[in-house]
Amino acid sequence: MTTSRPVAALARGTQLQSVSLRQQAREALRTRIVLGQIEPGQVESVINVASELGVSITPVREAVMDLANLGMVEIIRNRGFRVPVLTDHDLEEIFRLRTMLEVPAMVELAERADREPVAGFRQLAEQLTDTARQGDLVPFLDLDRQFHLGLLELLGNRRLVAMVGQLRDQARMEGLQKLADQGELTQSGEEHLAIVDAIASGDAELTAELMRKHLTHSRGIWAGRTEGNA
Repeated sequence: MTTSRPVAALARGTQLQSVSLRQQAREALRTRIVLGQIEPGQVESVINVASELGVSITPVREAVMDLANLGMVEIIRNRGFRVPVLTDHDLEEIFRLRTMLEVPAMVELAERADREPVAGFRQLAEQLTDTARQGDLVPFLDLDRQFHLGLLELLGNRRLVAMVGQLRDQARMEGLQKLADQGELTQSGEEHLAIVDAIASGDAELTAELMRKHLTHSRGIWAGRTEGNA
């Protein structure tokens, strides 16, 4: 039987502000889950999380419910919540679904006559690469999410954006810290530059190739290993 334990790593010494506490609590938890900083299978106490974040129980409980609806946590009645353990099969399903959705979507952007909106994402990719070079994981994840979901939003399909967003949340980037420590995270950042340049140039074939390679690379990070061992 698992037991509740403190989650001091959640706060990192920073308390939440008084605006949108539910959203801030949700994003704080989402980031820690994606980075693998909350151990899967362990029961976490909502009271402990609220204390670490410096807020009342209500916004944290609401945030946990939001994440449960996204499949990121499981609510344990009268005890708290836990992050589900993902098997290699789970990760493979997420990888295949993202490949089926995102590769054709990026090809469609490359084939569009009006690719001007895509050009604006190069600056975002440059910022992402900078954070990767510096090993700043939290802003890296935020910019990575903005980049991928932002490009999808250009297609005007809200359900597609929501589906990919949920798939991203269900995966984990357990290998991200290791890449940052080894100074290899920059490669992942630079992949975004290559993708946006391929789309902006209208090269659909190259776009598909780069996007598949990027997702394969990410698949290895989810499993906590490099692409070569994926």
